[in-house]
Parts: sequence; structure tokens; C-alpha cells
Amino acid sequence: MMLHFPDPARLKTKKILFEEVFAALDCGTLEQLKELSSKRRAIEETINATSSITEAIAREMYGGLTSHNEQDLQKLKQFLPLLENLVFHVDMVSSNTRMAHWISNLRIQWASALTGTLPFLNLMGPKYFQVNDIRFELGMNLFLYGAILRERALEVMPEDLVQSATLFREAAGVYHHISHGVLPSLQSANSVQRPPEATFSVTTVMNLICLAEAQIVTIMKAEEKRTTAGLLGKLHYGVSEFLDEAVSLLHPRTSELKDISARLLEYISSCKALHELRSQKYLAEELRTAGQVGVAIGVLCEALTNARKRIPGEESWKDIIKKEIDEAAEALRKLESENEFVWHDKIASGDELPLPQGSRIVKIIPYHPTRCETPLVFKL
Repeated sequence: MMLHFPDPARLKTKKILFEEVFAALDCGTLEQLKELSSKRRAIEETINATSSITEAIAREMYGGLTSHNEQDLQKLKQFLPLLENLVFHVDMVSSNTRMAHWISNLRIQWASALTGTLPFLNLMGPKYFQVNDIRFELGMNLFLYGAILRERALEVMPEDLVQSATLFREAAGVYHHISHGVLPSLQSANSVQRPPEATFSVTTVMNLICLAEAQIVTIMKAEEKRTTAGLLGKLHYGVSEFLDEAVSLLHPRTSELKDISARLLEYISSCKALHELRSQKYLAEELRTAGQVGVAIGVLCEALTNARKRIPGEESWKDIIKKEIDEAAEALRKLESENEFVWHDKIASGDELPLPQGSRIVKIIPYHPTRCETPLVFKL
């Protein structure tokens, strides 16, 4: 089982009407701006939970798709090429003072799902960040797209592990694109605070989380094929290595963030602990098969000690990790009993234990933005 962390998809935004801000020179441009507003409104209503459309109508509108995640992905796929086209044309006249004025009047506002805001502040509603740069709008919509790809990957996982891993890798590619293709050009004064979703640290962390999740699903497929315990152990530890890298980016001394969600940190820590334990279980199995029973017992003892120190507060995560701990404890009990009556091996500890080895085998599927190449002409 996988730990589920849906928070990245829980963004909020405020309404934008592009045609009321940009002065179009021709009817074609005006129609494009209105279509932009219409497509964005569908996204606004979804994430703000203000839509009045029934499920039956939504199914009809989106070609019979019954999954809400699939419908939301379709909305973003319709909106993003239009937005990319607007960004392209805005860039062409970015030095124009009137264009700069229009962009500031867009009032692009998004509320983060990954801040560590104190609970009593939420009574006043979510905190909105305003960044007057059209690339902020692009980056936040892409972040949402990656987050919904993650949710869809979990949705299909029980039936299709290959598709699930592919969706996680696609999500990783989206976050990599935000980090390297959008944020470097996001011009924002240092005094303007951005939400975590619009920072290099968090988009890179999300890239690593998605790769870790893709590897978890890949391991499930390998387990179905009865892959050797040694390789499975290395793959599980590879998940931990992805997450180690993510933790280093969120360290207070290296991160650009001042306020990050404790749930995000706990998710990474809990997922890391879970897969370290699974890795050590497989390593112990491999050692037992090789006749090193005392070393296998030592590995499991240390793994259980570490796992019991890192049980999370989130109930659903706690249940999964406790189940894994119980299974490891039962495997240890059997090994100890076998050693007592048959092998009489010395129990290894400390420096006598083998160092864990990881293998990372998944890579991103690159995201290639598409642009609706309709000319936009403004009254400048």
C-alpha cells in the first residue's frame, strides 16, 4: 500500500476576466480572451468547489469521462495551450508600459495548499498570494496539473500499475518543467512573497516525490513478477534516496521557504521510514537465504527500532506503517526462533551490519508545453 498525500491538489484561486483587462484590437483577439476566461472559470469552479454543474452534465461535457480527475485534467489541457499563447504574446511586448499596467490589473491570486499557516488563521479563510506576472498564473496552473496527474495515478493504480507509474512520471516531468522552464523567467520583486508552489525548492521536491511514487508502483509490478528479494530491497531503498534528496531541499538553511506545511514534511518522513523498513525486510530475507541468519536478525532489529521512532500522527499513514512494523516483527520472531533451535548464529549489530544499497530506476517523462498559435493583437 502507498501513503496518500492529496494536499498539493487543494489549491484555491480568485476570478480573472482577461477580456476586461487586456484591450483587444480585433474581434479574433477578443474572442480568444473570452475563451481564456471561460476555460479558466471551469478550473476556478472546480478547485474552489463553486460549480453548479451536475455529474451527468459534466460527463456529457467531457466526452463521457466519469472520473473527476480525468475531467479536471481535460479542463487544464484545454486551458493551458491558450494560456501559453497569451504568455508568448505578452512576452513580445513586455517592455510596453501599458502591457505592464494590464498585467498588474489582472490581480493573479492563488492560495497555497502547502503553507504551514497556523490553524486559527484559516478561520479567516485561505491566505491569497498576489504576484503580478503572467508566468505566475502559468506556473500555478501547471502545478495543479501535476497534482491532479498524481491523484489520477493513485486512482488507476489498483487496476493498471503500468499506467499508474506512467502518470507519476508525467507528473514528475511537469514539476521539472515548472522548475526549469517557468520559474527562472518569473520576474517578481524580492519583496513580493510567493506561495511555496511557485518556488524552485517545492517544485523540485514534488518532482522527487512523484519519482519516488513512480518507483513504488514499479516495485509493486516487480513483486507481482516475483523479483528477487535483493533487488526489491534495493528498489525500496531507492525510494528512500529520492525522498532524502527532497528533505535536503526543505532544510531551513538551504530552502528559500519561510513557511512550509508540516504535513508535507511528515509525509516525506513517513514514506521514507516505510520504504526503509521494507528495504531492510527484503535485505534480511536475502541474508537468511544466504545462510547469514545472525546478520539478518541484526538488520531487522535495527530496522524495527528506527521505524518505531518514526510513526506518524496521520491515522491512515500510521495504520500502514504499523501493519508493516507488525509484519517485520513477526518475521524477526520466526528468525530468532529458527536461530535459537537450529543455527545458533551470533546476532550482528552496529558496524557488523551491511550498509543499505539503493537503486533508482525511474525517470521523468518530459513535459512539452503546447501553444494555441492564434495571433493576439492588443491596443498598445
